[in-house]
Amino acid sequence: KTQNDLIKEFYEIENAVHVSPHSLRGKMDKGLTDFILVDLRSAEEYEAEHIIGAVNIPAYKDKFTAAYEERDRIVNAFKALPQDKEIIVYCYSTPCMTGRKIGKMLAENNVFVKHLGIGWNEWRYYWNLWNHEHEWNTTNATDYVSSGSEPGKPKTKTNSTACPIGGEFGC
Repeated sequence: KTQNDLIKEFYEIENAVHVSPHSLRGKMDKGLTDFILVDLRSAEEYEAEHIIGAVNIPAYKDKFTAAYEERDRIVNAFKALPQDKEIIVYCYSTPCMTGRKIGKMLAENNVFVKHLGIGWNEWRYYWNLWNHEHEWNTTNATDYVSSGSEPGKPKTKTNSTACPIGGEFGC
């Protein structure tokens, strides 16, 4: 393959796998339910706080110990999710490899997931880093965060500014 072929392939793959946080927030604001968001952090961390609407399939036994060897539990939990919805995973932060490792594990078992373009830390603590400047005063991370063992439900927002551009070049 030529360098240009590789570049084209990279962008095709990246667009197939990564989900924009703006796109996700836009779906939440519209009340769409065509996706399942999965938090891969430990149950302890999930219960403290998580992205609202996310379910927990922990890839960690606790906040210090990975549970990758629990392959059957993880794969079976994902297989039990409705398969007619887009499944999006997230973990600690953008550079965290857990989502990628779990995604590979799942793909090897014919379960295909997408990856949120940011992690929990960026969603919760660096809201202004990934939201547009004109949204800084009109949105708040705490509106999109829940705590406890239940996912919580996002509030529909009629005046959402998240991902206003649709189609091929939208979020």
